[in-house]
Order: sequence, then structure tokens, then C-alpha cells
Amino acid sequence: MDWRSYRPLLLPRIANLHDIRVYESHGGYEQYRRVIESMTPAQVIDEVKAANIRGRGGAGFNAGLKWSFMPPKKEGVRRYLAANGDESEPGTFKDRRILEFNPHLFIEGALIAAYAMQIDAIYVYVRGEYADWIDILQNAVNQAYERGYIGKRILGTDFTTELYVHRGAGAYICGEETGLMESLEGKRAYPRYKPPFPAQKGLWASPTTINNVETLAHVPLVLRIGAANYVKIGAPEHPGPILYGISGHVNRPGVYEYPSGMLIKDLIYEVAGGIRQGKKLKGVVPGGASTPILKAEEIEEVRMSADALRKVGSMMGTGGMLVLDEDTDMVRFAYRIASFYKHESCGQCTPCREGTGWMKKILHRFLNGTATYADIDRLLSVANQMEGRTICALADAAVWPVRAIVQKYRTEFEKVAHPTLVPV
Repeated sequence: MDWRSYRPLLLPRIANLHDIRVYESHGGYEQYRRVIESMTPAQVIDEVKAANIRGRGGAGFNAGLKWSFMPPKKEGVRRYLAANGDESEPGTFKDRRILEFNPHLFIEGALIAAYAMQIDAIYVYVRGEYADWIDILQNAVNQAYERGYIGKRILGTDFTTELYVHRGAGAYICGEETGLMESLEGKRAYPRYKPPFPAQKGLWASPTTINNVETLAHVPLVLRIGAANYVKIGAPEHPGPILYGISGHVNRPGVYEYPSGMLIKDLIYEVAGGIRQGKKLKGVVPGGASTPILKAEEIEEVRMSADALRKVGSMMGTGGMLVLDEDTDMVRFAYRIASFYKHESCGQCTPCREGTGWMKKILHRFLNGTATYADIDRLLSVANQMEGRTICALADAAVWPVRAIVQKYRTEFEKVAHPTLVPV
């Protein structure tokens, strides 16, 4: 499919689509009605699995396969769906667009998922700072309740589920799925050890599935056009539309919906209008602040899909692209990223609690003129000792971007370091 002829499915250009009357007039909730009236839960899961909706929250796992991990329903055991809209990673702001312009698509997707897994209650965990968007979403939920799409014996069937909008606790760690569950339970968002996995023991020790807001918004689309047609959109191994959040040194920053597998160059130079003030490209962080940076010469013919980015040493993440021009101070950029992860570390694991602090401290030496050449390798050593040694992936997320910046722009660190200065 030529991306220039693509017409948005997640964010169609329809005025007032957040109003349920407008949404219904364009086919809204028809797939939900069809599913609960004429399809079995297993049939829904099979269709979603066949579509290979890769999770849009960063991990890229097949949503239908994830649903299939939910154990058989037992009498008296409640089951939960947690929709992750925390979206606290720098460079990531695409879920917000869905909540603002098409919240009913997400709600319909969450309800279809709830039917497929026989969920008793859906909790939508939204970043606390998204005050206006939380209000928009809550209003849409209220409309869905009034229409009888949520609640007891929905549309005259035996299916019952509730939906609650939860204001997040204002921390990046709350976006980690087990930290999110701890926060929902009213506790400090310390990530949990796995196993047990959420599908076996999640919210309130009950079976739970966690999906990203954008991931769930894809579900009605799959049911409407069919899995066979859905997989024809974009990259075969990572199909469907993507909400690309493009920020940084471009002329037209914003959220753009196009098929997966877009060339990074096309997104920067055609979709986002190129580098501001006609400057040269220096680097691209392709999927949010946690993903390793790519140098300008590395993006030639590289596409935005999980597999393509993995081959060049980075990740799809959330599709939030940070574009950096030739004037970017990479030492200062690394410091800002390290400062964020130091601030957001929950402190539960020693390698993360201490390691993020040491990365920030060492990088600060480069800014104040006290760094030595040895500090470059010391920084990489600290990063290598953090990765893979913590309960959750926040330490890894802190390491990947900083390590990539140091390795790929090492000369910038050497320029501000002293070759003979005795380290303090």
C-alpha cells in the first residue's frame, strides 16, 4: 500500500467523533454488537490473533496470543482487563490523540476484548497529567453506559462487564504493567516479580490482561475489515496502521497515522516537513526515549517496524520519533535522558537505583568540565552492569539510549573530557 493514498482508520477526519452519536452514525459499536450477539469468545480471539496486532505500547507482542493466555473461567474468580494509557515516556503522545478524538473506538475495542476473555471489569489507567483527556474519556464512557454497551446483561445478552477510568499516579514506573497493577490497587508502583504472570495472578491476585490504549483501538478495525485485509496494511511482520509521534527538530511535529513499515526518511522529510531551518539530520530516536539512537547515515532505507529496527540495533517502541539536527549537543542530550530515568526510578532494585544515579553523576562531569577519558568507559561499565539485573525493564530503558549515544558519538564526549586529569 502506498502511504500517500492511505486514509486514516484510527483517527479518521470526522468532526466530533468523540460524541457517541457521531461515532454510531459511522458504524461505531456495530462490531461490538455483532461479536456479543453472534460470535464465541474463542472466535474473537482467533480473529485478533490472525491479525497479528502487535502491541503498540512498546513490547510488540501479538495481542490475540496474549488474550489466549487467560486461563479458563472459574466460578467466583473475577477477571480483569487493564488498559494502559499512562504514556509517560518522553517522545510518546499518541494515545492522547485517541482519547481526545476517537475515544469510543478504544472503548469498543476494550469491550470486545472483555467479551473475548470474559472480563468482569475494565480499568483504564490514564496518565495523571492528562486531566482534560481524562474528562473527555469519562464523558465517552458515560455515553456508552447510557447506551447499554457497558453494565449488566449488555444489549439483552448474558454478558456483563464494567469499565472504570483511573487517574494515574504521575510516575513513569506506573506504565510498567505490574507497577500499573500495584498502583491500581492503591499501593506504591513497585514492579512485581514474574512469574506469576498477570494472566495467572494480576489485579487483586486474579487473572488480568494488560493492553495499551492504541492496541485495543485496533480491535474493532480488525473485526470490521477482517484479519486477512488487516495484515495487508503496512509491514507483513508488523501489520496495521501506526500512530507515529514525531517531535524534535522538524518543521511539522505531531501525531500522524500511516501504515507500519514507513521509511524513516519519508516520515521526517515528507510527513514532518524536513529538518527545521534547513539543517542537517544528526540522529533519530525511533520509538520513544528508551530506544537506542540511530545516526543519520544509519537510517538509509530503514523502515518503522519491529523487525527492521531490531536489525539496525534499535526498537520500534511506541513509535515516538525524536528527530535531532546537526546542532544537537549529544552529551547534554544523554544527560537529559539519564536525569529523567534517575528521577523516575522507583528505587526498588539496587542496580537501577544506584546505576541511574551514577550515570547522571558521570554525565554531569562532562557538562561541568571535570570528566576524564576514563569516565567514558566508566559510564559504559555502569550501563553494562545495570542491564538485565532488575525486576522490570526501567534500568534497561535507561541504559539503551545512553549507551548508544556514547558509543555512536564518542568523539563529542572526548572533546569535553581531559585526557590527563586525575579523576575525583
